[in-house]
This record gives sequence, structure tokens and C-alpha cells, in this order.
Amino acid sequence: MAQPSPPALSPRELAARLDGILARAEKLVTALSVEALDHRLPRGDGSVRDVAFQVFRRGLAYVDGMDMGTLPEAWLDERAPGDLIDGPAIARYGALVRGRISGWFEGAAASEYTRIIKVFDGPQNGHDLLQRMTVMAAQHLRRLRALAAERDTDQPDPQPLLEFDGLPLPASPWQ
Repeated sequence: MAQPSPPALSPRELAARLDGILARAEKLVTALSVEALDHRLPRGDGSVRDVAFQVFRRGLAYVDGMDMGTLPEAWLDERAPGDLIDGPAIARYGALVRGRISGWFEGAAASEYTRIIKVFDGPQNGHDLLQRMTVMAAQHLRRLRALAAERDTDQPDPQPLLEFDGLPLPASPWQ
């Protein structure tokens, strides 16, 4: 894995960005119809439902990885469970994830962010991993917004969100 540049944002700032990203995803997914969620992705495998689930899974993967000292790639490849059938169900899952993440950050000491975590593609400290998972969640939110805009004209326009400021995002949501 190529070494990314050190995070420009502090852990506290990244935690706030991550929560904002998840809050935006929660609001967006609530309004998506089952038909929109069932829509297959134009590239690759999966559905809009999987992208919605994965926004939240990225945040949860961070705190689970920090708690367990390891972050396996399988966590990032998970598909939406069968019981998340509609937008409100995915949003409720998202609310639970946000609560779990918020509790973790509330109790985290500064030393947590210097710990080395065994990530599937090489070790990373907690601060770098937080930036990485925040960027991944942001990318999935960008994809979800683009897919929602294709399926439903009442969804928000694709203008950048304040939560994305300072994050090293690729030019395209599909990268």
C-alpha cells in the first residue's frame, strides 16, 4: 500500500466529519424507495442498498478495528443483510452505528490514535486509519448521492458537502 499523506485534520475533526457523513447518509437513505435500493450498480457487483449499507459499515469497521486491533478486508466487502429491505431500515441501522461510533470517540484517549492496527494491507496507526475510513465513507456517500440523483430527482444535488472539506478525496466518486 502506498503511504498516504499524514492526516491534515485532527482525530476530533475527523470524528465530526465521519458523524456528519453518516448523518447525511442516514437522511438520504430514508427517502429511497425499495425499487431504488434494488437497482444494480452500473459498475461492478451489488446494489444501491449495498452502497448505502457500506457507508455505515466503513465507520463501524473503524471502531471495531480499533477495539480488536485488526481490520480484515472482509469487513469492507460485506453486503447489506437481508433484513435491511427498505430505506428506513437502513437508516435505523445507520443510527445504531452512529451511536456506537459516538460512544467509542467519547471514551477514546489521545493515545488510541497512535496505536498500530493490523489492517489487511499493512499496519496503520489509529489516526491514519480514521482518515482512511472517513474517506471511504465519504466516497460511498458520494456514490449514494450520485445513484440517488439518477433514480430520484427529489434527492439533493451533487454539490460538495462541508463534511468533505479537508479530506483527500479522489476526483470521482467511482475511484
